Amino acid sequence: MNTSNITGHALLATIIIGIIGALTVNAGIDINLSADVEATASAMLEAETRLRGRAYLSLLVLGLNILFLVGVFRLLKTKGPLLAGWSLLVGLGAGLLSLVGAVAAMNVAELAGGVAYQSLASAEQRLLLAGLQATSDYTSFHLSLVLSSVSNAGFFWLFLRAGGLPKITAGWGFFASLFVAVSIVARDFIPAFGHDLVTMAFMLANLTALIATGIYLVVWGKSELT
Repeated sequence: MNTSNITGHALLATIIIGIIGALTVNAGIDINLSADVEATASAMLEAETRLRGRAYLSLLVLGLNILFLVGVFRLLKTKGPLLAGWSLLVGLGAGLLSLVGAVAAMNVAELAGGVAYQSLASAEQRLLLAGLQATSDYTSFHLSLVLSSVSNAGFFWLFLRAGGLPKITAGWGFFASLFVAVSIVARDFIPAFGHDLVTMAFMLANLTALIATGIYLVVWGKSELT
């Protein structure tokens, strides 16, 4: 397999594992899938094993995402070294931020299963601590999503200029990435952007762009862009 194929496989694997994780291991214990902090915190305190599984699954996804980022950088570094390098670093920064969620999951797993915490804190205090960890997960996830979307926008712009992807795919990816980043930032200041329809729109736009990119790189991708 060439660089494009490996990069595409890494991207598709990241998407598939993320979806499966959301439907299984993370169900009910991921604040990013629910707006109810108290319910999520309560569920987390009853799910020690799943929290540990979620943390390790996050490490796997991070590893695949790094492989994708390095692969795309290798494909595009001669077409725009400054933008490609900047996008790589921003993407890696997003990956580091996403680790906060893994750490939060492990922290609550310790709260849920650690005998010492049963005597150190009351049930209400443990619930509050779990809620704070869930909040850290929520904020770090959204900040990392902004950074990763901006990173992807840089890569898609280079694909649009240099080739390597169909222009419609690269153009849609560039639009979708900016749509995600702008919407997440804007909804902190303009409530209308926080509507469920807006969230669904940018999630679907981004998902279709990433899936199309992954499939193209796996099936038709070249080892180098000319």
